[in-house]
Amino acid sequence: MIAKKIGSGLKRASVCLLAAAIAACGGSGTVATPAAAPPSLAAVAGKALFFDASLSASGRQSCGTCHVPTRAFTGDPATDHGLPVPLGGRTMDQTGFRNAPSLMYASFTPPFSLDGGPVGGFFRDGRASSLAAQAQAPFVTSFEMANADAREVVGRLQDSPATLAAFVAAYGNDALSDPQTALNDMGLAIAAYETQDDEFHPFSSKFDYYLQGHAQLTPQEQNGLALYNNPGKGNCTACHPSQRQSFSDHALFTDFSFDNIGVPRNWAIPANNAEAVSPIDGAPLSIALLPVDVPSDAEYAYYDLGLCGPFVPAVGDANARPNLAATTSLCGVFKVPTLRNIAVTTPYFHNGVFSGLHQVVEWYVTRDVNDNTGNNPNPVAAGPGGNPYMPGGTFYTAADGTPDLYEYNDLPVKYDANVNIVEVPYTPPTFGGGQAPTLNAAEIDDLVAFLCTLTDGYDPKNPSAYVIPAQCQPTAAATAAALKQGTAP
Repeated sequence: MIAKKIGSGLKRASVCLLAAAIAACGGSGTVATPAAAPPSLAAVAGKALFFDASLSASGRQSCGTCHVPTRAFTGDPATDHGLPVPLGGRTMDQTGFRNAPSLMYASFTPPFSLDGGPVGGFFRDGRASSLAAQAQAPFVTSFEMANADAREVVGRLQDSPATLAAFVAAYGNDALSDPQTALNDMGLAIAAYETQDDEFHPFSSKFDYYLQGHAQLTPQEQNGLALYNNPGKGNCTACHPSQRQSFSDHALFTDFSFDNIGVPRNWAIPANNAEAVSPIDGAPLSIALLPVDVPSDAEYAYYDLGLCGPFVPAVGDANARPNLAATTSLCGVFKVPTLRNIAVTTPYFHNGVFSGLHQVVEWYVTRDVNDNTGNNPNPVAAGPGGNPYMPGGTFYTAADGTPDLYEYNDLPVKYDANVNIVEVPYTPPTFGGGQAPTLNAAEIDDLVAFLCTLTDGYDPKNPSAYVIPAQCQPTAAATAAALKQGTAP
């Protein structure tokens, strides 16, 4: 069986291949910034709730702990013992199961729908029906803020005078009379903050100003943009459109669809190991998720299968998507994230398996060039002619770092047919009827250079002040190519 891209990408608009066409596909080419309206009382309360660690059982975790403003509202491995998943729990010794997603531009997410393929919804598996439903869940999740129930959350709110005052100002003196209603209102308040505050959706990247005509892309960035849009090269726009869609007046660099791209297993997530222990004290983790749809003969005991589970919609979320555990064709499928601010939201993918953009793109274009003989019909041995980026011959490794028996090893082999193998850049090697890697090292540099222009905070009046991460700095290969072309700064 040949797997295909799932979701709204089945009915995609035509791709703009050149920079000039971007403005035409994107609309007017003008990024208008209307005067910001004052925040509502709900949004003011939401901001207070978002950053109040006293509302957690540990007293040390807030929404802002896992969604850090300076990191585009995603997690920071530096505060989580270097893990790709956040720490939480009543004593901050429990680990999460997924890399914390960025909350920037999340308010544009459409409701979950199965029409034409899954699309939309909140969390990486779309299980929450709204931004508000997503926002309230961590308060009572055992490996996050770890309150036992809504009553405990409300009790902590009552002990936080400033946050309580903001909440009562928005929802009235009787707002705490029913704990579950109060928790629902807390979710609504946080959603109001994430929707109304421009820091969550400033559209202030270099690329935005380029569309306005107030910034120029370098030759390297221009080439990266062309590679990004080229269906025979990067083909990134197939899932992360660089053109305006129906969700916003701006390009969001996601179509909110779902896909299974066969990312490698991340052994740095404790749950993925046979004996999961806390990185804090070495004790066995007290929180475990029961495997869902994992065959008895699977290579490993635990897998995160996205839409299939192990997470399920909250009982109290009346408009949540259905439980899709029985729809095994969706096992391993996750929502396509935005690429806005991608340069500052490391690590990458739902399991945080890659720490840099170059590594991500290298994997994309050589995913199936490996010697995982258990399920790769066209194995390629390590060494000359093998994977050029992995001395061991593959990105798919076992816990000890040696090649795993199987590629796509974060998915039971039973569901290999769910993996996208038909879109560029995913195809078998040429001798297996596929293609050579669609991007070389210099082109990867160019593509990463373009991705870095999606970082917010560009000031066209002071472009030299644009702060971009170290991974955005030109590599030696890129500098040499620029010197050869006479385009180096």
